[in-house]
Amino acid sequence: MTEYNGPLSRFTVLDLTRVRSGPTAVRQFADWGANVIKIEAPEAVDTGKGMGGARGGPDFQSIHRNKRSLTLNLKEPEARDIFFKMVETADVVVENFRPDVKDRLGIAYEDLRKINKGIVLLSISGFGQDGPYAKRPGFDQIAQGMGGLMSITGLPGQGPVRAGIPVADLTAGMYGAMGVMVALLEREASGEGQWVQTSLLQAMVAMLDFQAARYLVKGEVAPQAGNNHPTSIPTGVFKTSDGYINIAAAGDQMWDRICDLFGDDEISNNPDFQSGELRSKNRDAVNAALEKHTVTYTSEGLIDALNQAGVPCGPINSIDQVFADPQVNHMNLRHPVDSKHHGKMDLLPQAIKLNRFEPRYGMATPERGEHTDDILREYGYSDEQIAAFREKVVI
Repeated sequence: MTEYNGPLSRFTVLDLTRVRSGPTAVRQFADWGANVIKIEAPEAVDTGKGMGGARGGPDFQSIHRNKRSLTLNLKEPEARDIFFKMVETADVVVENFRPDVKDRLGIAYEDLRKINKGIVLLSISGFGQDGPYAKRPGFDQIAQGMGGLMSITGLPGQGPVRAGIPVADLTAGMYGAMGVMVALLEREASGEGQWVQTSLLQAMVAMLDFQAARYLVKGEVAPQAGNNHPTSIPTGVFKTSDGYINIAAAGDQMWDRICDLFGDDEISNNPDFQSGELRSKNRDAVNAALEKHTVTYTSEGLIDALNQAGVPCGPINSIDQVFADPQVNHMNLRHPVDSKHHGKMDLLPQAIKLNRFEPRYGMATPERGEHTDDILREYGYSDEQIAAFREKVVI
């Protein structure tokens, strides 16, 4: 294992996760130094290629870095015995099976707690560990639809639109990681672990944020607003002479600044534009009046002028433009690894910066079972026992 004394190096995490939500949670621990052991079924038991269609693909490589891989066939009693031995000294177990799978395997929270009362189990599911939908298979886009996001994404009248990233998967993973951190902090006082639970549906509803608050507090059901901000106008996409940019000029101060920049008395004195409420009510007219000016600028020229005026704005970048952006490069938003199987590559970085630590870099996603023998030796198994396990497809 690559030597790295990070802030989480004292923790051991047993990773039973698949697809995206679970691995997203585990990545937070792996990147900051935890001893993460990815437990996978032997290839003879599970012939699947993994998320993204190929283990060497960018998706799989990005999400499973900084781990070691051990194969265990948890349907076999001897494999479960090995797993339980690992649980004795582990801190965290993370799984995102359907809720009934861990019960069938005998690795539910109560089973683990009998072995190690300090263990923290994170369970991520599609719809929760119980309730009417508990046994349904979960999928990001399904959660986006059920959680309300697709109803407010897209142009007015367009019909439901999914977000361009797997936002339910990613946020469930992040909420799950935060829950584990809370449980580990609490364990320092109580000495006991906890069962941490989240789901794609819970995460998606939580991410509705102010849109949900509008309904819960005032009964407002948000419609699709397209590129306009739902409540703060003018905030949206504006055409320039050579493309489009984002402008956020909500609030009276920003409105006055953009009016001063364009020097158009007709806009600044328009009685329909004199308050945030009126501008929101007359958003189409506001946007049309502003766009008469924005189209006379290049995108770069307008961004420069708006920034000088103190009005928030920015380009609308394609992915390649994102990674060519000078500020993105200044922040070094790349996570370099060097895989002996797939070569050198840059992956997605952590979005957190600490002044005394950097994330662990360089440790690529392992091949299936790449570290099985080494890990089992660490737990006291002899080479003869390991060979016997392999013969019986325990590992």
